[in-house]
Amino acid sequence: MNRRDFLRTGSAIAAAAISGCKTPAEVKPAAESQKQPLKFPRYRGFNFPVGFGANVPPRRKFEEQDFEIMREWGFDFARMPMNYWNWANKDDWYKIDEKVIKEIDAVVEKGKQYKIHINLNLHRIPGYCINGRDQEPMDLYEDTPERMQKALDAAVFHWKMFAKRYKGIPSTRLSFDLINEPPTLKEDTRHVEVVTALVKGIREEDPNRLIVADGKDVGRLPIMGIADLGVVQSTRGYDPMSVSHYTAGWVPKESFESSGEPTWPLKADDGKIWDKAALRAKLIDTWKPLMAKGVQVHVGEWGCFNKTPHNVAISWMTDMLSLWKEVGWGYSMWNLRGPFGVLDSGREDVQYEDYKGHQLDRKMLELIKEY
Repeated sequence: MNRRDFLRTGSAIAAAAISGCKTPAEVKPAAESQKQPLKFPRYRGFNFPVGFGANVPPRRKFEEQDFEIMREWGFDFARMPMNYWNWANKDDWYKIDEKVIKEIDAVVEKGKQYKIHINLNLHRIPGYCINGRDQEPMDLYEDTPERMQKALDAAVFHWKMFAKRYKGIPSTRLSFDLINEPPTLKEDTRHVEVVTALVKGIREEDPNRLIVADGKDVGRLPIMGIADLGVVQSTRGYDPMSVSHYTAGWVPKESFESSGEPTWPLKADDGKIWDKAALRAKLIDTWKPLMAKGVQVHVGEWGCFNKTPHNVAISWMTDMLSLWKEVGWGYSMWNLRGPFGVLDSGREDVQYEDYKGHQLDRKMLELIKEY
């Protein structure tokens, strides 16, 4: 047994002993804890990686115009990736800056005003972030049992804070997305343990809150061990990376399927053909066992970086969107404004349209509105 396997196994034993966290079977699904089961419609919208996002400082406030534009176009979902460093810090997980929390309150109210569902997501949670994971003082997933438990206790504290604060706000308006893109692990044990503890903490404060859990392996695969918790699971729409993230400097080279300029369909360097059938096999079929258990699925993030040729991006996006529509999944594009978005994307091969002070990719907008 190597060190990581030892720590992983030990963490499960220690966490159960220290915290007394209930197993998934002991945490009541939402449908059992209220008169009416929670529902998750086919929400469609955008991520807003500003305001409380991963890069702090600086921190920018949300623009009300973004909500106006979304509503005008008919979208109804805004996922808010948040970094706990904005209202606390890694040196003191429990010292909360109330001024920042009030800014989150304002975003929740904007959702009410514009009839947009707000999905609060901890992009960085005590002990873990997909970006700069090593900047956390303790690791939520792979550390000594005692340190993992301290990180989990802090993570539960933050979600309980939000659950208590927003209790009474209908789940038609607000949901919680627990952890952005959990890491790749050999076994599901720690994923199940972490999600179960967070769900338990939230439901102690607000039994009716709608909860979303990102899939394992950076959101790409379902977590079957939490299928009975009564939570939605969130997947990703970034495959193949050679299309969605062409030349993106933050992506490891080994993550790209092809070394050349992308096409769609794409022939990978290993000879594999990526087309609509390949997308169905990887992105849809792998989630069918979870769906068979009645668990709803949503695409929490997807999009195409601005260096991919526009015609390739549109062709790939069309196949993705049509597949999700077939199975009834909603989606949240990364982002509204920026290099993955329909506004101010900075693409060099697009004829932009001036729109309320922004550069609009009309073709891309009309595509996503169609689906």
